[in-house]
Amino acid sequence: MALATKTRVWFTVAGILLFIAVILVSFVNRIQQPRVMTLTEMQINGLYVFDTPRDPGAFALVDHHGAAFTKASLKGDWTLLFFGFTHCPDICPTTLSFLAKLKKELETTEAADTQVVMVTVDPARDTPEVLAAYVPYFDPTFTGVTGDFIKILSFARSFNAPFRKVTAPDGTYELDHSANVVLINPRGDYHGFFKAPLDLAKAKVTYRSARYLWED
Repeated sequence: MALATKTRVWFTVAGILLFIAVILVSFVNRIQQPRVMTLTEMQINGLYVFDTPRDPGAFALVDHHGAAFTKASLKGDWTLLFFGFTHCPDICPTTLSFLAKLKKELETTEAADTQVVMVTVDPARDTPEVLAAYVPYFDPTFTGVTGDFIKILSFARSFNAPFRKVTAPDGTYELDHSANVVLINPRGDYHGFFKAPLDLAKAKVTYRSARYLWED
């Protein structure tokens, strides 16, 4: 076989192999990309995203460090916000444990700009000092928030998170409250909510999808 013919055959084979390699790399890269759900799929899997995010308005609360917690505290990061209280026997510790696991499973960039906040619905007992001993136990980056009862009630209503005091015959009391987790976008707007019961695998994918689909 002439040298020129051999060269043409070699280039042809090399071209075919290169084409196959590009196709394989593209396929592998595609299947490794995170699954992005539609709004309908997210809702089926427990995350309800609003067509138009809602401005919760101005508020003035205090975090467990004693610092002001305002609308500015919700800007710049995605926020997973939960209403609970430190004397809660089950829902609150379960939800905070869930959120700690979720944050650990997020990708590096996702975890870096995700903050978790628990706002107490029992400010009479949940002072900043009490929250400081409770909330960071689940994750040192978590923030506990308290404030005047009326201000917390107004704040909770902004996120459709009702709660009420239930008093026992012996004078002790518990709080009935929403178990949903509020999703707030980096503008500080009410973006949607994760409906209880919470599922780790579903929450991870739906949260990633909501972030991907959001336009700043």
